[in-house]
Amino acid sequence: MALAAPASAALLLFATVASAHVTVLPKESSTGAWETYTMKVPVEKDVNTNKVVLKMPEGVEFQQYEPIPGWTTTVDESAGTVTWEAEGDGIAAGEFQRFTFVAKNPATEGEAAWDAFQYYTDGSIVEWTGDENADTPHSITTIGAAAGDTAANAHGQTVSTDDAAAAAVSEPTEVAADAPSDAPAQTNNVLLYVTLALSIVAIGLSGAALATRKRK
Repeated sequence: MALAAPASAALLLFATVASAHVTVLPKESSTGAWETYTMKVPVEKDVNTNKVVLKMPEGVEFQQYEPIPGWTTTVDESAGTVTWEAEGDGIAAGEFQRFTFVAKNPATEGEAAWDAFQYYTDGSIVEWTGDENADTPHSITTIGAAAGDTAANAHGQTVSTDDAAAAAVSEPTEVAADAPSDAPAQTNNVLLYVTLALSIVAIGLSGAALATRKRK
């Protein structure tokens, strides 16, 4: 029983350290979306974190960031990085900080790997750039196909399902060139009406002539 408490404490410490990674959420997003991402930066040491550099994954385009009091944000488009640097003490031991930004996802499916570099006030840098089995893994977002983005309209253009449905309602239906015409039926109807009218006129004339002869 005497060994149980230290063993439990060691296990808890290991679980805490193992989960204290720099992460970017959400873990899943859609192609072409303007996604709101949040990077969570915990402090694993007894000294403060005063700077964090995040590199945009290939195909991901940085758009906007949410200002954070006490932090200066710098965007380097040529390097594809965003840097948050503390104006004061930064993130203390046992604390974490969230950094929120908007980025446009690539048009193709795949995995977006977020390489992050965490700077401490003692001069050390933790590079979160390894794979899932590394001690310092980078966070990954799976970019999947957006629902309905592979439909094609009548002209062979790729459109979303919603656009295709709207086009089906709004586009007039094309009539085939060899479709049978109802012109002959309409002509027959006209002739029938003309014949009926002439018959009525003839009957009227005959009745008038007969009445005239009777008066004479």
